[in-house]
Amino acid sequence: MSDIVLQSIGKSFGGKRVLDKLSHTFAAGGVHGLTGPSGSGKTTLLNILLGLTAPDTGAVSGVNTAAVSAVFQEDRLCERASVGANIRIAAPRAREKNALRSLIEEMGLDEKTPVHELSGGMKRRAALLRAIAAPSELIVMDEPFTGLDEAVKQTAAAAIRRSLGGRTLIVVTHSESDLTLLGGSVSLTLPLLG
Repeated sequence: MSDIVLQSIGKSFGGKRVLDKLSHTFAAGGVHGLTGPSGSGKTTLLNILLGLTAPDTGAVSGVNTAAVSAVFQEDRLCERASVGANIRIAAPRAREKNALRSLIEEMGLDEKTPVHELSGGMKRRAALLRAIAAPSELIVMDEPFTGLDEAVKQTAAAAIRRSLGGRTLIVVTHSESDLTLLGGSVSLTLPLLG
């Protein structure tokens, strides 16, 4: 695992500059907060890190896109599959099965429940579990605690912290208290460009 280095990243959509000459280093194994006003390019930057969007200019080094897991703004779960099946899609050889089962129960979920029967907050917990169970070097999360009440948020944050195992975590959030729960702090604040 190595540091993730952004070198003069630029990105525009329809003539509107979203990222301009952005350079930054995310230290390997850290918990990094990515903040900024709406429209400042936070989700775009995550998509660049995931390899889903290419920058117009500049380069990213230190990311093996085959070893990245993510929690998007939308949960992106397979609605007809169970909680357990959704996790196994991303982590077919997930670590020790009993530990995974315990983690699912800790999050207040049943691995056999079909996703379409879950509430919004439960779906969010399933999406979080899928990301941390996947065999990755980098985890990116876009507003990970959306729809979770304070008690569930505390439980989810504790599970994420315990499951990192030295992996790098980059979190888009408007809440510094959420970052504190995850053991991190603001690493990069993006400006809103003209």
